[in-house]
Amino acid sequence: MRHGCKVNHLSRTAAHRSAMLSNMAVSLIKEKRIETTLAKAKALRKYVEPIINKSKEDSTHQRRIVFSALRDKEAVTELFREVSQKIANRNGGYTRILKLGRRQGDGAEMAMMELVDYNENMLKDSATKKAKSTRRGGKKKAAETVAPQTAETIEPQAEAKAEPTEKAE
Repeated sequence: MRHGCKVNHLSRTAAHRSAMLSNMAVSLIKEKRIETTLAKAKALRKYVEPIINKSKEDSTHQRRIVFSALRDKEAVTELFREVSQKIANRNGGYTRILKLGRRQGDGAEMAMMELVDYNENMLKDSATKKAKSTRRGGKKKAAETVAPQTAETIEPQAEAKAEPTEKAE
């Protein structure tokens, strides 16, 4: 029975599971985005987030700890050079899991796992969002900022609409 056991064994031996998670973490760091099953993505999140957190402090000791988990010099170098620069101000949540639906062959739930600061589409959306309004009168403040239309602002609009119709005749 699994009383209190919070590790998803993924139907693999411990050696196979650690090697698979290590390889998936290397692929995630190098490619910034991977597609896998939902169960593997959730297991990988628990594996890779502490590793990424260790890259914030660039010391020989931290590099050796990360290398013992990843076993890939290029991935460790990229993690400490590029990824750590982007996540320096972030307190956690370095990865994002997006569900993709079910796989054609066996019906397994698929997911895309990506590093949060490397998705340009989502970064553009978050930059264009407005400031959050509070529950206490946030809507009233937004309504007050909209300038009421006066007779002066209405007249130029009416003239602008009249000009194209005259040209059409």
